[in-house]
Amino acid sequence: MPERTIRKGLFKLGYRYRLNGKVFGKPDIVLKKYNALIFVHGCFWHGHIGCNNFKMPKSNTDFWIQKIDRNRKRDAEVLNYLHATGWRICIIWECAIKGKTQLQKIDKTINKISKWLKSKRIWMEIASDKYESKC
Repeated sequence: MPERTIRKGLFKLGYRYRLNGKVFGKPDIVLKKYNALIFVHGCFWHGHIGCNNFKMPKSNTDFWIQKIDRNRKRDAEVLNYLHATGWRICIIWECAIKGKTQLQKIDKTINKISKWLKSKRIWMEIASDKYESKC
């Protein structure tokens, strides 16, 4: 589970958090002290455009197009609501922490999250280096 990997890394650095909390949209990690929420998105389930981990299945395609579309729309609604209510948001894509150099990717991602938490930035998105992170 990618979210467990992120939690362990943050805990190791001294960050304390809640899981899913009672926050709308059920973020994977809630860091109330930093007014920050972290979502760890699976590239397939959340339709990470341009990512090698997201390929539309060749069978039952209509179902999958609708399913992924609904997921994307729900994600947008959740993020808009949370942003409007003052939360800082970080999206971590699965491709940012999986692959051949997994341990290095995890360390790099945890460090980016830590820097973001200490900053005043309200938004961060981390994906594989191929799909450049947005801050």
